Formats: sequence, C-alpha cells, structure tokens
Amino acid sequence: MNPTEAIALSVLDLSVLNAGATSADALQATTQLAIAADRLGYRRFWVAEHHNMPSVACTSPTVLIAHLAALTAQIRVGSGGVMLPNHAPLVVGEQFAMLEALHPHRIDVGIGRAPGTDQSTAAALRRSPDGLTAEDFPQHLIDLMGLLGDPRADRGMWQQFKATPAASSYPEIFLLGSSGYSAQLAGYLGLPFGFAHHFDMGGTLQAAELYHQNFEPSAVLDKPYLVVTANVLTADTDEEAQWQSGPGRITAYGRRTGRFAPLPSPADAAANPDIEAAKRMPTSRITGDPATVASQLRDLAARTNANELMVTSVAYDLPARIRSLELLAGVWPISAAAAA
Repeated sequence: MNPTEAIALSVLDLSVLNAGATSADALQATTQLAIAADRLGYRRFWVAEHHNMPSVACTSPTVLIAHLAALTAQIRVGSGGVMLPNHAPLVVGEQFAMLEALHPHRIDVGIGRAPGTDQSTAAALRRSPDGLTAEDFPQHLIDLMGLLGDPRADRGMWQQFKATPAASSYPEIFLLGSSGYSAQLAGYLGLPFGFAHHFDMGGTLQAAELYHQNFEPSAVLDKPYLVVTANVLTADTDEEAQWQSGPGRITAYGRRTGRFAPLPSPADAAANPDIEAAKRMPTSRITGDPATVASQLRDLAARTNANELMVTSVAYDLPARIRSLELLAGVWPISAAAAA
C-alpha cells in the first residue's frame, strides 16, 4: 500500500453537456474546473476524446489542452485520452510536440486504443472501414513514442520524420485502458498506466496486478506508475452529495440501456421514473461526505497499489463540481502528494 501522503490526486473531465446547454457552455465549465484544480494543487487535468455523441462536447483534446494550459499556471494538462487508432502517429506527435514547446514540462499524452465513438463514426474518422481494427496499435504506439523522444527500436519512423524541428523537452506518455491487454502492454513497455476504473466495467484489480507483474524498467520509468480513475462526488453533507449525484446516476443508467442524453438537473433526475433502478445498479461510484469519500479513495489506492488517483465528478451544477474538488483537497494531503 502506498501511504496517502505519496498518492497524488488529479482530475479527469469529459465536458458533459447539461440538458438545454450548448457545447460552449460545457467547454466553459471544463475551463472553470481546470482553473479550480490548478488553484487547489491537483497534479493533472485530463480531457478525453469522444465523437458524434449528444452528451459530450470534447471532440479534439489537443485543442482543449492548448486552451486550458494557457489559462492555468502549474497543473499538468493532458489527454485521457487520445484514441490513437483514429489518427496517424505523426499527426499526434506533431500536435503534442507543439503543445510541449508552448508549455514545457506540463503536457501529458494519454493514449487509448478504443474508438471513442460508434463504428460508423470511427470509419468516417479513419476514412476507411478497413482501419477499424486495433491490430496495428502497438506499432503505432512505438512510432509515436519514438517521435516524442522515446525510441524503442533500431529503426522506426522517427528516423525519417520529426514531430518538431528542435525539441527541448518532451511530454510524458501514458498508456490508458480498461482491460488486461492494455495493462500488460504498458508493463512490457515500461510506461505509466492509467486504468479507467470510472467506466464501471470491473477488472480493475486484475488489470492492476497484470501491470505490476509484467512491468519492465525502461528509459522513462524505473518502477511501475499506476493511475486509477474514479467517479467521485463529495459535498458538505452526505445528503447533498447523494442529491447532486442523481443526474450522473441517471445518465449512467441510460448508457447501460443504450440511451445517451445530456445531464438532467438534480430535480429532474429525482423525478425520473428510472431513478430507483439507477440507484440499484452496481457501481464503483464514490459518493458522500468528505470523510467517507477520502476513506473509500484510500481503500481503492490500497487495493490497486495505485500511485495516483484521478477523479471525475459528474454533477449538473458547476459550483457543486468545484466544491467537490475543494472539499476533497481539504481532506487529502494534496500539496505533499503533488510534491512527491
């Protein structure tokens, strides 16, 4: 078990749309949340790649990362993640090399292999249905690593192409996933690994064990570094936290039943006929007063041997999301963890 003092806290945000809101509203909320996380001393703020979804506004993480990095001072900003099969490695390398040049030592490259969308949209992004498999993912990842200063073979595309003419620093690369495959690959490559525990799909402990078992030291990392995400919402009282969590529970239940909709208000969520079924749905969600939430996060870190926890807070009201980050920072030795 890692001592709490050494476990950093970070933030993942999906730019979820509220019912009746615009994409601009969702992206502005993400911006304000990033500014708050920076002020409070969180280590990282990551944004994700989703396409053609009625409830998510972030389609281009690199564009949003540039915006957020320019408006914050010290927090690392990155992708959680960029879906590499949707893009040419050279394009991703160029984008992140430029971000790193603009904001040295503050940029993270979180890489995933899922499409971040449905198969039809993925085919449109890749311009061919032939590219819908992820069979080439390991080689594309190796190519991207080489372009960003971490060559792992004698030959590769980094010998012919440069992501930027004269790099003075490189972003940090993380492999992300929700399966044992990604955990093993991250271990073999000696990369930091981020597991999507907030997906609520299970397998967290197995993936954490596979990552640690298969880890091989590399030029960028001499021992395992595991980031575990968690869906977390805290408030001044347990009752308030449960009330604010209603919208997230309803949308999660909708996703399980094939319905993707913007986030309802807490009142509309409470009145939704599916609310009781949503509350009964098994979940890894952590909700409650600050002491309860901190205790459950410590338990999650102990069970996974995580080095870092990354919280995503789903709530209709932006002040409630910011308050959740404030309260969590108040019960976690966040400054000491960030320094460690």
